[in-house]
Amino acid sequence: MVTCTTDCIEKPIRICFERLGKFIGLHPWWFFIIPVVLSVVLGGGFCFLNENNDIEEQFTPMDGAAKQERQFFLDTFRQNSSMFTGMRVITNGVYASLIFRDTKNILTVPAFEEILRIDNKIRNITVQKGAEQFNFSDICARVGQRCWSNVILDIFNYNASKVNVTNITFPIHALNSGENVSLELSLGGEEVNNNSFVQSAKALRLMYFLREDHEDKNKTDEWLTKFIQLLRSESESAERTAHIKVSYYTSLSMQQEFEKSSESVIKLFSITYFLAISFSILSCLRFDNVRNKVWVATVGVFSAGLAVVSSMGLMLIFRVPFVITVALSPFLVLGIGIDDMFIMISSWQQTNVHDEVSNRMADTYRDAAISITVTTLTDILALFLSYSNPFGSVQSFCLYAGTAILFCYLYNITFFGAFLALNGIREKENRHWFTCMKIPEECPLVSTKAYLVCCVGGAYDHDTGTEEEQPIRRFIRKYYGPFLATSWVKVVVVVLYIGYLSLSIYGCHIVNQGIDLRHLAKDKSYVVSYYDDHETYFRRYGPTVMLAVNGTFRYWNVTEREELENCITNFKNLISVKSVSTSWLHSFEDYADRSDINISSETPFEKHLQSFLDRYEIFRQDVKITHQHKVHASRLFLQTVNFNNSAAKTILESLRKTAKDCSQPLVVYHPSFIFYDQYAVIEDITIQTVCVATVAMLFISFLLIPSPFCALWVTFAIGSVIVGVIGFMALINISLDSISMINLIISIGFSVDFSAHISYSFVSSTKAGANERMVDALSHLGYPILQGALSTILGVVVLSASESYIFRTFCKITSLVIVFGLLHGIAFIPVFLTFLGICIK
Repeated sequence: MVTCTTDCIEKPIRICFERLGKFIGLHPWWFFIIPVVLSVVLGGGFCFLNENNDIEEQFTPMDGAAKQERQFFLDTFRQNSSMFTGMRVITNGVYASLIFRDTKNILTVPAFEEILRIDNKIRNITVQKGAEQFNFSDICARVGQRCWSNVILDIFNYNASKVNVTNITFPIHALNSGENVSLELSLGGEEVNNNSFVQSAKALRLMYFLREDHEDKNKTDEWLTKFIQLLRSESESAERTAHIKVSYYTSLSMQQEFEKSSESVIKLFSITYFLAISFSILSCLRFDNVRNKVWVATVGVFSAGLAVVSSMGLMLIFRVPFVITVALSPFLVLGIGIDDMFIMISSWQQTNVHDEVSNRMADTYRDAAISITVTTLTDILALFLSYSNPFGSVQSFCLYAGTAILFCYLYNITFFGAFLALNGIREKENRHWFTCMKIPEECPLVSTKAYLVCCVGGAYDHDTGTEEEQPIRRFIRKYYGPFLATSWVKVVVVVLYIGYLSLSIYGCHIVNQGIDLRHLAKDKSYVVSYYDDHETYFRRYGPTVMLAVNGTFRYWNVTEREELENCITNFKNLISVKSVSTSWLHSFEDYADRSDINISSETPFEKHLQSFLDRYEIFRQDVKITHQHKVHASRLFLQTVNFNNSAAKTILESLRKTAKDCSQPLVVYHPSFIFYDQYAVIEDITIQTVCVATVAMLFISFLLIPSPFCALWVTFAIGSVIVGVIGFMALINISLDSISMINLIISIGFSVDFSAHISYSFVSSTKAGANERMVDALSHLGYPILQGALSTILGVVVLSASESYIFRTFCKITSLVIVFGLLHGIAFIPVFLTFLGICIK
């Protein structure tokens, strides 16, 4: 028989593992004790455990363009604490927000009385901090000597009886003072007549801005906490009275609720691990009192636990940030560790029971170690190379998980292998698995049935010298494998694969991108209610975007002002921009026209600009003037529309492209762009991650699998599973974001295990034909793969009951990975490998 093999690297490595197995078999105690001691030492790193779950830092691109834009605006435009306006807030701000809603009309006297009652309670919230006592008026954002106020309440003069007698126009309303104010973000679900007068509205939003001064941060945090407590009580009361509904939110809410979501899943994770571990141990239960592998499985699970402790302790010693996403890495390690454990147990069972333990260990390592090494090296390379990902949460996960898998591998071939040898010594002496007392291999004639069940063991296959074949393995060898080898079944498998791949590719084209911030909170959180109300009633109008002119610009030059105006017109022509909301330059030009002032030359422009800013001081925040009275930079504001998650990427790209295409140096920015930046990079980063994993797998496979064709099939399987997972994510309404990206990285680990083990076993088989090799590979590793898949599925299914989107997503994607990986491992790849018959002569 001539085979297409390239074992120049695989063969010497296999020989090294064979010698290592023999050495461990001769000196098991050293390899059993040292990993335990090392884990205890490294476990001391948990003293440095300090969670870092800052949403912006962990779930937005670290090098996002918006962060650079924010820094420019912070350095250039200083906010006047006594002339506050919401649109000029450069950071996320410090605020509390309310949305009142009524299915019929919120602009009624009873409803407005309720709104004013709650508003009065909010303004009178008192916080006691030591001997100091303060309320809203002490820490509010100010306009002159008074707190910034809600224009909708000002219109009615805080008098509910005026609701029925005051006509308001939408979206722009003229105050008695002659000032025009926008109501787009104050009223929602409005109905207007032909004269733009509001007839009714279903929602009303109030905002309470606080000062951002650093010395007041503790005060504002405590006040916001009191606000949440008050509104929790009021919202419950509103639910009881069913008069109006109220939802609420603060600048602290998302961070607080995100941290609560991680705490809520601890119990479920405990159940998850318990089920996975219990199944793994029970699946290794044997009715033979000598060949029973319960303790071996228990130590195998313990080995994965040691790997988690060692890796996390080491990362914490090096102060690698511990993020909520890292909590998923132990499950990945447990799954991979258990899979490797099953492979090693299966290989051990194929060795001759009469051989010395050291020789059986050598045979086990020769058979299993390369297969385990292929999957481990692929996982580690894929994870460490994915560290280039711009999301902090993904970076932390990759470091923790990659290091954990490395420790898991080392402990599997040392700690677990050592116990396998110790257990082998017990088996060779025919000792009971529980009492360790020597027992007979065959039952004495005068013994009872109870004696037969409890005190007899050590049976083996006398023809082969190996342990007795298990029923499931026998079923795979005698029925499933030959069934899969028939021609018509292969045709059905290929057709099913084409259908699977077609549906997956379709899903990849319709998958949503970017994280919805509400998903970071628990399902029943008040944050979700607020986001839902905002989406329902205020989604038509987006943020007021800042547009800055950066650098030297001759504002007095009519030609250059016209060029700038053309650029502004290009912005207004975008479907996402409604109008120029506020512009100091336009106002200055109007001021000059009304005053009959010539501003077409440098000196008069600078002179009259000072007079204009003295008169309209609010605009001083929009113009940065140097000591030489030159305008160094300035900004105006664009009102956007329909700025929702699904359109965020397109709108953000169009705004930045329009700014870049302008002949003048323009910069667009809004605080929400920090989070919208993920939409611009998530697709490219995902493709990069998948490509990195594929290349890593291809490289390792070519090195360690002694068949180029099989190596290509393994690489193909990874790509196929990942495409399937992404495609079906769209079909079960999961978005492509930094959270699902972590799960995709996890999917690499599981999918490699399924395909690589079968492929390596296929190549290593001594059978003559391709079909016979497939049956041999499936009978050898089909059951261990099935064990690993079922243990993982049993574990993650519990997380489907979680109130956290992060962990439900983990459950769904992991289930997809296991199902698709299992299909590839025991159906698609085995069939495809038989097509290599041309390579076997």
